[in-house]
Amino acid sequence: MKKTIFVFSALIVALLVLFQLSKYAYWSGDISIEIIIAIIAVIFFFIGIYINKKSLRKKENVDPAINLKKVEELGISQREYEVLVEISRGLSNREIAESLFVSESTIKTHVSNLLVKLNAKRRTQAIQRAKDLQILGI
Repeated sequence: MKKTIFVFSALIVALLVLFQLSKYAYWSGDISIEIIIAIIAVIFFFIGIYINKKSLRKKENVDPAINLKKVEELGISQREYEVLVEISRGLSNREIAESLFVSESTIKTHVSNLLVKLNAKRRTQAIQRAKDLQILGI
């Protein structure tokens, strides 16, 4: 978190310095406004590429403690497992539906299937059972 704050603070300071230098260059008559805008656009372009590459590198690592064989034995599908992970994060059905780009009724179906497969009556019991079976890396 501190690293992110530092990076964005450094970007803001660099942009302020760039704007001040461009204002000075413009007023002194050394450079035209079109060139200043082009330089700023190119800098923003490269910053965007850098941030995009940084964000694409982050991949969720599968926790080695997760018992994938048990997930298969219970017959939990990939999508149901994704719903189970989102439930463990404390999200509501609507929030899960938005994050997985499906309807809320589809999430309700997945949740009820999970409750049956995990032999639970409530979502909290399903999460606890998943932890006990080591199929949820929390």
